[in-house]
Amino acid sequence: MTKPSQARVAQTLGFILLVAVILFGTAGRIHIPIFWAYIVVLAAASVASLFLIDEDLARERMRPGGHRPALRLYFIFLLCIAHWTIAGLDRRFHWSDTVPLSLRIAALAVFAAGWAFCLWAIHVNRFFSSIVRIQRERGHQVVTAGPYRWVRHPGYAGAIPVLLASGIALCSWLATALGALGVPLLLWRTIIEDRTLRAQLPGYTEYAEQVRWRLLPGVW
Repeated sequence: MTKPSQARVAQTLGFILLVAVILFGTAGRIHIPIFWAYIVVLAAASVASLFLIDEDLARERMRPGGHRPALRLYFIFLLCIAHWTIAGLDRRFHWSDTVPLSLRIAALAVFAAGWAFCLWAIHVNRFFSSIVRIQRERGHQVVTAGPYRWVRHPGYAGAIPVLLASGIALCSWLATALGALGVPLLLWRTIIEDRTLRAQLPGYTEYAEQVRWRLLPGVW
């Protein structure tokens, strides 16, 4: 495991605090057990990422190719802020907070599992950039280890359940609908990235012939 920089540690702690402030602040109270459970899972995933993602990849994800962060990252961040804000407001004003407790708990488990699978994929793939590009300056090559033995884009396969389960775990159908908007974006990203890798990354076409499925074995 890699030792995270102080800057990354501070960013991670700030992120966890931000999510907590948004959720509990918009909800108007802190005595919401499922919110605390959600924060614990998110904090665990965030802290794990500090040690599973090395500094070089962290820089690539934040500043791909050494350039300014892609607009896509800002959009995703704003979408997350809106997601948590709606979940908190829904808890306060009861617009759509009718998710059964058993379903909330199941969704929280899916949320955690999705994060674990996604982080595994990023950990074994040091080329997991935040944008679609061939990283020749970083020695880009085909990755076949870990979950890449089963699907070609396991990071997105883990991220989709996270998007769908997050709002349910937070007991908000409205927040769930907002989170689901990210699924078509991930599917589009999968298609574009797969085409780019086939066309430009040596050995990827042969890998794709061996690992047939993009996200879900037997389906797609």
